[in-house]
Amino acid sequence: MKEKEIIITNELSELSRITSELEILGEVWDWSAKIIFNINLVIEELITNIIFYAYRDKDKHKITIGFNLDNNILRIRIEDDGVEFNPLLSNKPDDLNKSIEERKIGGLGIHFVRKLVDNVEYQRYEKKNVLTLIKKI
Repeated sequence: MKEKEIIITNELSELSRITSELEILGEVWDWSAKIIFNINLVIEELITNIIFYAYRDKDKHKITIGFNLDNNILRIRIEDDGVEFNPLLSNKPDDLNKSIEERKIGGLGIHFVRKLVDNVEYQRYEKKNVLTLIKKI
């Protein structure tokens, strides 16, 4: 089993650090460029939402991204201490065939996350949002 943890603060500038750390992790753990791209896309979407919507103050908060690879099953655990939010309960995007102008705002990010990983689980634990993504590598 392989494990890695990245701890960031709730600042958008941290997104580039995540990308860099994922590229290194992908090389070390022998992921394809497509897998690295997809994982980065998923994490960037989720972390951006946490940074924009999870906190009601201007304080710095810690966000933890844990990676666990065992028998080609990757588990990514994202923890934040923001307001309780289960993204799995968000509305599904309306008709994806509509133009951007015709579509309602919201729900598209978690739709893409679900498409790019095999399973998504949410729990509220010790006043933290804990989102676990599972992907077969």
